[in-house]
Amino acid sequence: MNDSTPGRSEEGEIDAPIKSLGTAFTVVNSLEQNGSSGVTEIATETGLSKSAVHKHLTTLVAHGYVVKVGDQYQLSLKFLDLGGYVRDQFPSTNIIKTKVQEFAVETGEVAQCMTEQRGKSVVLYREAGTNGVPSRTRPGTQMYLHQTASGKAILSKLPIERVDQIIDYHGLPRATEATITDRDALIEELETIRERGFAYNVGESTRGLYAVAAPMTKPDGTVLGAIVVSGPNHRMRGEPMDEEYPGLLLSLVNEIELNIAHS
Repeated sequence: MNDSTPGRSEEGEIDAPIKSLGTAFTVVNSLEQNGSSGVTEIATETGLSKSAVHKHLTTLVAHGYVVKVGDQYQLSLKFLDLGGYVRDQFPSTNIIKTKVQEFAVETGEVAQCMTEQRGKSVVLYREAGTNGVPSRTRPGTQMYLHQTASGKAILSKLPIERVDQIIDYHGLPRATEATITDRDALIEELETIRERGFAYNVGESTRGLYAVAAPMTKPDGTVLGAIVVSGPNHRMRGEPMDEEYPGLLLSLVNEIELNIAHS
């Protein structure tokens, strides 16, 4: 099961979805995936009728969430405003942003802050250093927790009941041949992460991409998210992953946690 299952929450409760609202989000998701599109393209992509697509696009345009250029439609910058508002609700967002930027400059690689929502890892901040390689992630990108260093760091701080719930809901899909797809193997790795304080990703989400992540927690021990640094395996493996970056990450996370505790 995935979180696009209609009418079912992650907790397994059956809800009564509003069909027209679901259709509107289907149109929005199509525009997100394909960029500027016409009515016919969206109808073909989604399986909706042209009349339904046109009605929903007209409504979205009227409310400012979609703009029309010629006969093409695209998402408006109103979503940027909403995203900025949502991100600003995260604790100590300014200090986290600054620390992620500093970490990217210091390592020269890609540094990110991730959190968990609805059983997936979500990018809050992403900064690339001078050697940072392009990736598929941007603020708002969602990924499976078990496929990434940040996700595994977060899972290591969650109660086992919550971990089981996430696995039952999302499964353990494979991204590469290195992805952990066995529940027992994942639980064992989470225990190791808990003991050493940080998590590794050795090509588990993207071939050739390695990462190290450390979890962030509130004063009461509740997990907030994780800070992660990632780069190509030829630069990451060895001393950077084994010695340098874990220490830097743990110090950075400690600073953020102290800031949160005293804010």
